[in-house]
Amino acid sequence: MMRISTHVLDTARGKPAERVPVRLERQESPGKWRQLGKALTDRDGRCGQLLPENEVFQEGLYRLSFETADYFAAQGIQGLYPAVEITFQVRNAESHFHIPLLLSPNGYTTYRGN
Repeated sequence: MMRISTHVLDTARGKPAERVPVRLERQESPGKWRQLGKALTDRDGRCGQLLPENEVFQEGLYRLSFETADYFAAQGIQGLYPAVEITFQVRNAESHFHIPLLLSPNGYTTYRGN
């Protein structure tokens, strides 16, 4: 199954980050991105599948964009990063990417999960 998923954890609160808007894009040419899908994180901070069923999963650069400003504002917090963008490379024969985001008001980190 071809899949791109994510999980956002608020490390300052020790809880999943619920209702964070997430957008998936693929680079069509240098500087030009095409949106493939979008979702809000669920109660567990997850988006289980961002790649639409009819979309061909191919080699190239993909980008996940997390709109964090509204998430922080809803908690009465001023975050340093109003958005987080994670660009990653898909190579031949790869079919599943889980890209978690560990988020706090003044920093973030990411890694390739499974």
